[in-house]
Amino acid sequence: MAKAPRNGPYICGIDAALDVVSGKWKGLILWELETHGVRRFAELRRGLPGVSEKMLTQHLREMEEDGLVHREVHAEVPPRVEYSLTEHGRTLNRALGPLGAWGTERMRREGAATVNTADAADEADAADAADMANMTDTTEAAHA
Repeated sequence: MAKAPRNGPYICGIDAALDVVSGKWKGLILWELETHGVRRFAELRRGLPGVSEKMLTQHLREMEEDGLVHREVHAEVPPRVEYSLTEHGRTLNRALGPLGAWGTERMRREGAATVNTADAADEADAADAADMANMTDTTEAAHA
C-alpha cells in the first residue's frame, strides 16, 4: 500500500522540513551522497552501518518521490542502479549544514563516540554474505 505524499498541512516550515527528512537514515543518506556523489545501492549500504536493505530501499524510494534523490537505471546485465542528489537534495543538505555543525559541537562537548565506518562496512559485508548464503539455501530448498 503506497503512502500518501507528504504535503501537509504543516504548522510551520520546520514541520514541513522534518517531514521530508524524518527517519533515522535519511540525513545519513543525504550526507553519504553529498560526500561521495553517485553511489550504488551496495555502496550506500556499506557507508551506512546498521541500515537494513529494507529500510534503505524504503528511504531511497521516499527521497526519490520527494525530489531529493535521482535514481538512474542503466540498461546492462546485471542491471546497474545509481543514486545521486538532485539540486533540491543539495539545497536541503546546505540547509542541514548548521544542524550538522551543532551536532558535531554536541558530540565534542559530550565526548560522544563515533562509528568507525571501515569496521562497520566489514560487518555489513559479513551480514550480506550471510544473507546471500541464507537466500541460496532457501532457493535450493524450494527447488529440491
